[in-house]
Formats: sequence, structure tokens, C-alpha cells
Amino acid sequence: MPDPMRIRAQVQGDKAVVRVLMSHEMETGQRKDSAGKTIPAWFIQEVTVSLNGRPVLAAEWGPSIAKNPFLQLNVKGAKAGDKITVAWKDNRGESRTDEATVA
Repeated sequence: MPDPMRIRAQVQGDKAVVRVLMSHEMETGQRKDSAGKTIPAWFIQEVTVSLNGRPVLAAEWGPSIAKNPFLQLNVKGAKAGDKITVAWKDNRGESRTDEATVA
């Protein structure tokens, strides 16, 4: 199972700033190993963010996203104590879901 995401969510005025650091190798499928063989593509394809179970972001990513991607977003109407859930799924079928509480 992939390493947990680091999620921070802090209230700033009428919104929460959510910062997510995902642990993933993110191979493009264009690099070659030391033997000259192409390293197969392996990247996050779908990312979703929910506030108390209500979707607030759905994104489709491709192979051009960097290793260990960072995502930041503002969520209007979030308040301290609310639950932020972040989930991703990659092109190999692996997935990860983590949750944080808005501070």
C-alpha cells in the first residue's frame, strides 16, 4: 500500500486552505533504465477531495505530473472540525484515501 498523504487544512476567513502532499513515483513511460528498456508508465489518474462527504474537487491527471505531487486548494464554507477526505487512483489500479480535520 502506498505511503499516507500529508494533508493540512486550515481555516482562513470564510474558506479553508487545503494542502496535500502525495507519495507516488509518477513515471511518465518515456524514461529508460540502465539497460535501455523503457520504464512503464505509472501515474495518478484520478484525484478527488471531499468536505464532510460532499465532493469539492475531481481531477484527472496524466503522466506529466511530478513525482510526489503537491496539491493546494481553497474550500469555501469549511470550518474548524470539518473532515477533508482526499483520494487518488493510479493507472495500475492502486489507490489511497486519507482524511484530515480542518483546524
